[in-house]
Amino acid sequence: MKKVLTLALALTTTLAAAQSLRVGMAYDAGGKFDKSFNQSAYEGAVRATKNLGVQFKDFEPSDPSQVIQGIRSFAGEGFDLTIGVGFANNASISQVAKENPDLAFGLIDDVSKEKNVASLVFQEHEGSYLVGYLAGLNSSTNTVGFVGGMDIPLIHKFEAGYTAGVKAANPKAKVIAQYVGTTPDAWNNPGKAKEIAASMRAKGADIIFAAAGASGNGVIDYIKQTQCIKGSNTVKFYTNNFAKVAKSAAYQKACAGNTRPMFFIGVDSNQNYLGDFDKNPKTMNHGLTSMLKRVDNAVYALINDVKSGKFKGGERRFGLKENGVGYAMDTYNSALISNAQVQRLEAVKAKIISGAIKVPSK
Repeated sequence: MKKVLTLALALTTTLAAAQSLRVGMAYDAGGKFDKSFNQSAYEGAVRATKNLGVQFKDFEPSDPSQVIQGIRSFAGEGFDLTIGVGFANNASISQVAKENPDLAFGLIDDVSKEKNVASLVFQEHEGSYLVGYLAGLNSSTNTVGFVGGMDIPLIHKFEAGYTAGVKAANPKAKVIAQYVGTTPDAWNNPGKAKEIAASMRAKGADIIFAAAGASGNGVIDYIKQTQCIKGSNTVKFYTNNFAKVAKSAAYQKACAGNTRPMFFIGVDSNQNYLGDFDKNPKTMNHGLTSMLKRVDNAVYALINDVKSGKFKGGERRFGLKENGVGYAMDTYNSALISNAQVQRLEAVKAKIISGAIKVPSK
């Protein structure tokens, strides 16, 4: 009897494993743990393994040409859903989806023509408008920066929304924009982004929004090294919003005299914590906020649809209304952004959702 029960239990476990949904994911340039776009997709899949009981396997190519091999491998093993992260993976996902019409595929940040591909795209300009609005309210110099990764229409949406938000909050403000490059390498070149940040500071930018994947780490690193911007014949100060915020001894030493703090705005994931340079959230942090692109929510929703038998190919758009984009408030930036500013921003957000404010996308 004991042997029969053991055999029955083993058979039940095997059948359960066999019936478990299998999800494969191939990442974009910048790597799985880029603290940004790819990592958000990964976190959505990990959440699905915990909450939905799916099996998850991922593929991190060392070269973009290898992506199709990873996607084909997942399809060859009969994975129920294979997701390509990033517009650069459109061709690979579309090709393998065409070869496997009975399997489900997902594509993030671009639209595939194949009927068995769910294309998850975002209203990046809406979230960027909100963080731009905060930048416009808080810039001491009336000059802010935008560092884009690859010079493509997708990142132009970030720039357009950000610029519009800055101007709406502060019509006198100027936005300096520059891109890291024109090839996929632009997503993983923090050295170049750091150089761009230095040039922007020299022109008076005290807040810099980087939509550049792993390259954005170069902007954060530069602000960590400098911490502040110094007044000069060419750099004028108009406000001092952060005068009463507690500052570290290191900051006070490095930024004595006529200075104002510098801030970055994170992207995709909540990167506010990266501005805690002295590991003390009670002193001033240098991450003003982050433009949240909830790739994790989109990935999780897609996996849940497949598990529930509700998968549909075609375009699916995530904006403010769908909680697909937003801005980050937490313990790291609560001392930087007042309740009055949050209330003002929430009112702007509501107007975007209602259609009263039309945010440009280019």
